Amino acid sequence: MSSAQSWQRYREYLCCVGEIGLVLDISRLNFGADFLPGMEGAMQQAYAAMAALERGAIANPDEGRMVGHYWLRAPGLAPNAELSAEIEFALRGVKEFCADIHDGIILAPGGKRFSRILIVGIGGSALGPQFVADALGGSNDRMQPFFLDNTDPDGMDRVLAGIGAGLAETLCIVISKSGGTKETKNGMLETMAAYGRHGLDFSRHAVAVTGRGSELDDTALAQGWLARFPMWDWVGGRTSVTSAVGLLPAALQGVDIDLMLEGARLCDTVTRIPETRRNPAALLALAWYYATGGVGNRDMVILPYKDRLLLFSRYLQQLIMESIGKERDLSGRVVNQGISVYGNKGSTDQHAYVQQLREGVNNFFVTFIEVLHDREGARLMVEPGVTSGDYLAGFLQGTREALSEAGRESLTITVERIDPRTVGALIALYERAVGFYASLVGINAYHQPGVEAGKKAAGQVLSLQKSIIAVLLARPGRSYTAEEMASALGHPEKAELAFRTLMHLGANPDHGVVMERVEPLWESRFRV
Repeated sequence: MSSAQSWQRYREYLCCVGEIGLVLDISRLNFGADFLPGMEGAMQQAYAAMAALERGAIANPDEGRMVGHYWLRAPGLAPNAELSAEIEFALRGVKEFCADIHDGIILAPGGKRFSRILIVGIGGSALGPQFVADALGGSNDRMQPFFLDNTDPDGMDRVLAGIGAGLAETLCIVISKSGGTKETKNGMLETMAAYGRHGLDFSRHAVAVTGRGSELDDTALAQGWLARFPMWDWVGGRTSVTSAVGLLPAALQGVDIDLMLEGARLCDTVTRIPETRRNPAALLALAWYYATGGVGNRDMVILPYKDRLLLFSRYLQQLIMESIGKERDLSGRVVNQGISVYGNKGSTDQHAYVQQLREGVNNFFVTFIEVLHDREGARLMVEPGVTSGDYLAGFLQGTREALSEAGRESLTITVERIDPRTVGALIALYERAVGFYASLVGINAYHQPGVEAGKKAAGQVLSLQKSIIAVLLARPGRSYTAEEMASALGHPEKAELAFRTLMHLGANPDHGVVMERVEPLWESRFRV
């Protein structure tokens, strides 16, 4: 394609959304002139499905739930006055609580102001808040955020060691809708123990964000925690960042959550427009459909050219892959849908996997995210007439051109700057695009049966571990190979699982299991 043809195509397909300061360019995807018209019927059905969802239809039939994350930034759109009032009350509660913390009305034990936040969560209860914290945080934060987002003991030890004696001035937010999520519960118990080791009363530092009447809600109420904020069953974890899940940590950090909600609300407004060429979320969903053949046959590479968007690809990884990665469609047919998402940041990527993107297997499409505003304050010229930001912009344009020259497809999102309003708009843009894409391919974007299957399997492994320990304790001093242990349990077919479990037990002193290592390794013996 000549430069003149490329320029013509760029102007034809450029979507400029002044209301949210965003520009979407899909011209570097090689769809033909008949693609968008040919998809218009399916897109109109997607608009109708989305409108029904926003009116309160049961959009998650597996669980009989509404899907209402859009109401979080426009409570008046909720299907009844009671829900509207609940959303408004929760937001007001977040603001009042944060003001009381910042103003010293609520103090840490000993009369000191809280200066840090420790957020304990997993998945959407951590990824959204982490993304917002990293994108909008800085040296002037009102409170410094820390996260426990896994059940890795060493990882928790590292975070808690980083807080150190500052734990006395640390507010802990535990986020779990059910209160029974094992990773979060483990993080909470480890955190409670850490506060105890410092002679601190955890309840006077603790806040819960959870479902009403959940296990966590009951614990917080019984122990007299500082506050409790709601998680509703009509908000999924991966779309919860504009609820108390994301707003509470952000507001405590010092982020203007009103602006973040405004950006999301404005983006929701423009992405409801049923005119595809003016709707950036619709165009984004159609771009994914074209690029992946509607069956996920290409990976989505997210390349934000801004350090503050480093965690955006991780956030989108969950939002898109947990929503789109489904075995069956809405009619029950096996379809194995999904789009793999990965990314880091530019121009770091040019010294990493861009080499493969340009010259290796062509199994992807790129989303460039461009931020026009470089920095606050004075600029430094690193060369005559050239700043560091000019180089960053040059690398983005150069990489985009180099990929196009090699026949590699991309789309580009351009925003003015990274601020709360823009972050809110980007979150809302991708939430809507995921919903549209799910309609185009006929799947339920709002459940996650594969996640539940993994949790169930993990529970079975832990049950097996308890049985193994019971066998060892019943005959102390006697050693077992994995095969002998599996037979003793009455499940000889589980020898591999028994061996892997025994290896973990032998590597840690917690249960007193000793490994007598031999070759071949699987013949090693284990005892207490």
